[in-house]
Amino acid sequence: MKKEHVLHCQFSAWYPLFRGVTIKSVVLPLPQNVKDYLLDDGTLVVSGRDDPPTRSQPDSDDEAEEIQWSDDENTATLTAPEFPEFDTKVQEAINSLGGSVFPKLNWSAPRDAYWIAMNSSLKCQSLSDIFLLFKSSDFITRDFTQPFIHCTDDSPDPFIEYELVLRKWCELIPGAEFRCFVKENKLIGISQRDYTQYYDHISKQKEDICRGIQDFFKKHIQYKFLDEDFVFDIYRDSRGKVWLIDFNPFGEVTDSLLFTWEELTSENNLNGDFSEVDAQGQDSPAFRCTNSEVTVQPSPYLSYRLPKDFVDLSTGEDAYKLIDFLKLKRNQQEDD
Repeated sequence: MKKEHVLHCQFSAWYPLFRGVTIKSVVLPLPQNVKDYLLDDGTLVVSGRDDPPTRSQPDSDDEAEEIQWSDDENTATLTAPEFPEFDTKVQEAINSLGGSVFPKLNWSAPRDAYWIAMNSSLKCQSLSDIFLLFKSSDFITRDFTQPFIHCTDDSPDPFIEYELVLRKWCELIPGAEFRCFVKENKLIGISQRDYTQYYDHISKQKEDICRGIQDFFKKHIQYKFLDEDFVFDIYRDSRGKVWLIDFNPFGEVTDSLLFTWEELTSENNLNGDFSEVDAQGQDSPAFRCTNSEVTVQPSPYLSYRLPKDFVDLSTGEDAYKLIDFLKLKRNQQEDD
């Protein structure tokens, strides 16, 4: 995977080419001061809140007496910066898209931060909603700081003009989303997007689903994208119509879901699930889904609710933290 492949998957690079088969969206340039604010890792103070947080009245006189008010004039008050011009542009875009949007940066959406929103959703109606998700998301930080982390070429990192992407909010059913893998302009694999859950309709309709995605790929995607190796996500609605959702680089930076990157990049062809061969002599792609409730797993985004130190300890990814933890437990046992 090269840096140019990552650049080609930026939303503004592909949206003009596929506007007719995807969700209506608005792209706004991200001002430098907004980027600086989003990258500031200080206390989370969300800009754009209309109402300051309020404290309920004390329940009793005793509780009122316990409240200590500081007279220290040096006490710092955290205030969020304001971006009135940008706020106006964002709100106009949101209104033009029906009043609710799904936000993302050039590549990523803050899917790992949905839990922090009041509605536990990525549905946003104001700039403050977007800021709360973006400032809480590791995915967004990675877009800013490590967009070319898995690229193999040693060329200097190209300059990136960061953008706020606002997509019209649609209630998408997770069981209707699929990820498609394309190698040398050939669709080689299709995976259930929400692989942690079992959906009965997928198992029953997988041949129809696969055929519909193949037809969509040949008609709208094949030979039209800027690269010959890439990954794209689609949504299949209740009528069987397929919609393009996003493009991703063909490489480890993209989640391979029910495949492995070793088999996707292997010289050996993946075995298709159906024996059909199209008019161009191409075999059907491999189709993978969660086949039973026995294999259901917790959502991979749940770990982002915990402090990173807890996650590192539980997975053993940071050996030094694990060693320190074991030493602490041993010392406690010796003291007892």
